[in-house]
Amino acid sequence: MSTTIDASFDSLSPLQQCVDVSRRLGSDPTLVLHGGGNTSIKEIITDLTGESLEVVHVKGSGWDLGTIEEAGFAPLRRQRLLELAQLEELDDTRLVNELKQASLHANAPTGSIEAVLHGLLPARVVLHTHADAIVALGDQPNGAQIVREVLGERLLVVDYVKPGFDLAKAVANAWAGRESDVDAIVLLKHGLFTFSDSALEAYARHLDLVRAAATHTGLPLPGENAEVTPPAPDAVDPIAYAQLRSEVSAAAGAPMVLHRRPSAAVSSLLTAPNSHDISTRGTITPEHVIRTKRLPMLGRDVAAYTREYEEYVERNRARAEAPLAEIDPAPRVILDPELGLVTAGRTVKESLVSADIYEHTALVIQAAERVGSYDPVSEAEAFDIEYWELEQAKLRAVGASPAFAGEIALVTGAASGIGKACAQALMAAGAAVVALDLSPHVTEVSADPRWFGVVCDVTDPEAVRRAVRAGVERFGSLDIVVPAAGIFAASAPIQELERNAWDLSMAVNVDGLFSLLQEVQPYLALAPKGGRVVLIASKNVPAPGPGAAAYSASKAAATQLARVAALEWAGSGVRVNMVNPDAVFDTGLWTPALLAERAKKYGMSIDEYKRRNLLRTEVTSAQVASVVTDLCRDQYSATTGAQVPVDGGSDRIV
Repeated sequence: MSTTIDASFDSLSPLQQCVDVSRRLGSDPTLVLHGGGNTSIKEIITDLTGESLEVVHVKGSGWDLGTIEEAGFAPLRRQRLLELAQLEELDDTRLVNELKQASLHANAPTGSIEAVLHGLLPARVVLHTHADAIVALGDQPNGAQIVREVLGERLLVVDYVKPGFDLAKAVANAWAGRESDVDAIVLLKHGLFTFSDSALEAYARHLDLVRAAATHTGLPLPGENAEVTPPAPDAVDPIAYAQLRSEVSAAAGAPMVLHRRPSAAVSSLLTAPNSHDISTRGTITPEHVIRTKRLPMLGRDVAAYTREYEEYVERNRARAEAPLAEIDPAPRVILDPELGLVTAGRTVKESLVSADIYEHTALVIQAAERVGSYDPVSEAEAFDIEYWELEQAKLRAVGASPAFAGEIALVTGAASGIGKACAQALMAAGAAVVALDLSPHVTEVSADPRWFGVVCDVTDPEAVRRAVRAGVERFGSLDIVVPAAGIFAASAPIQELERNAWDLSMAVNVDGLFSLLQEVQPYLALAPKGGRVVLIASKNVPAPGPGAAAYSASKAAATQLARVAALEWAGSGVRVNMVNPDAVFDTGLWTPALLAERAKKYGMSIDEYKRRNLLRTEVTSAQVASVVTDLCRDQYSATTGAQVPVDGGSDRIV
């Protein structure tokens, strides 16, 4: 994070200045993580009628400070915020409605739940973060005393209150009579507010206070790397890891992705003498409960964790203001002596976010113990956030998940052609993808964290074994396998076919498939929604062509192998189907020269040659991928051993 400000800062508009300092704060994970924190700036504008209005540009809900733009701020009428602050009480649902009505733009995001507090503070610029070092000071039984001793008297210390209207009222009450000698507020067990009429001064004051807290707690200063070199991860027993993922998914009622992260902070926490005690006291700030649940799972007893979570909900159910939309009881953070830190999520992103948060949690817990005694919010207060009416509304409003959310697909031949199209289609439908290919380009196809490219020669059984295990360690297991790697030897009659061309066709198209199926079966048998295999076979299986003996025979053998797998694996709920494409010309196999040659042989134009099927349509990789993806969906849950043509119709088959 850069702590220097360019000389051109003063030339920026007020909102641009707020964007600038917001991004600086949001880019430092020791200050803000994944949507946390909020900022605002006030200015006087002239509205459409010529009336002067004081507007509070406050961070909009759902925006991240690290990447926020001007459009991410809600322009709210300050006078309306001040009027709301005069109410004795205001529930969060009505508050959100009021914030929408206070906005000057109908298409602006909903203002932060802290907007009333931003409006109450008279300073022009208000900055709020959940800085690790500030939280470590405040997560203490005597947090107020420690904060004042470390950070001085020119700040207001407020006991923990749930964010929103109640917090604004608590700050207003504590603020009364101290307006002239306070330029920062520490919310115990929550975070830090600084404010000034100058964005630069508010920013500088923020960093100064965090630096003082970091120096006292031994945590990294703003801008420093929070994590030392992590220990080398121990090898994972892939089957045991997949079994853990299966149990977590069963508890969640949906497939889950696992993420295992080497972490020096978590290793230190796990080896601390009082590890069990301090790691089960709760989250460092209550908002984290939404991402990590209140407690991590220690070890691998998912059933016990599930029971304990359900008991926690029952103990606190009466605190909810309406019937609960219950959150699944599956853990989001797992601390295990062998595995270290493992996080679970409905998506890869969710699992990564939980891991980021828990790494900082481990750091703060240990820092708080160095200062005194780690004392986060109570179980009841954490429950109030986890089952907050606003979060409950989100749960009730959530739409259907992508078809393959939480599932992991492995695709061979994924760097180009049909394989690449299949991998991208599965990822677009929500799956994480383990993409195998002989080409190094497979690692560069996508920067999306759901894409894991592995260079692999499918003719090498040990390379296949390593690649499959690497994919399992990356995401937790496998649910879908699409063997698309294949080779089409140069056309030649049998008597002229070179032996090495025959051997290579068999090695890639048959032996490679055999090695892959042997490796993936145990993981597919543990798939939460049942394992699926879709082999990219060929029209040449039912209708071989002259000059294609190696290709036709190898694809027929591969199809027969897949049919046997369908027979053998049905008992464990694994479906195995095949697609038979033909004349898919948007692949690397079909160069312009080869197309021209083949079209000339048939006395056709290139376009006619591409459409020489019953439907007179061109078959594309995307169409093949669409059929493959459909065969993996729930509507085909009763289909196995099927061979589906994707060839535009062939008079040799129909």
